[in-house]
Amino acid sequence: MELDRIEKLLEKYLEATTTVAEEEIVRDYFANEDIPGHLKSYAPMFHYFSAAKEERFTKQMLPKPKRQRGYLAWASIAAAAVLVFGIYFGTVYYNQQEQKKAEFAYQETKKALSLLAANFERGTEKVAYLKEFEATKEKIYNKN
Repeated sequence: MELDRIEKLLEKYLEATTTVAEEEIVRDYFANEDIPGHLKSYAPMFHYFSAAKEERFTKQMLPKPKRQRGYLAWASIAAAAVLVFGIYFGTVYYNQQEQKKAEFAYQETKKALSLLAANFERGTEKVAYLKEFEATKEKIYNKN
């Protein structure tokens, strides 16, 4: 019965579902010398855990030296400043170029419309001649 219970606890232990008390039972069982053959492969693992639990770090730890903020910190600040100024002045320059393009398009449109108006005026003069021609033609045809 004890062996069946240990096998079930070992299975739970490997699935990480045991309680602390159940883990202690499994560790105590594998600390003994009379382990069945099919469970002997797990004994070195539990012996290692017991030995590792007793290990202690004995060296003195020195605090890490504080990192000095020098060249690298100032270089990153300068890079960020250059980036901000570049974006600002780039957008100002872009807006000026767009303004110049819009001004040029306005002037070209103004020229085209004035040319159209001049040609339209000449066309209306020709229509006046046509009306006079039409009136003369009517006089001639009405006399007959």
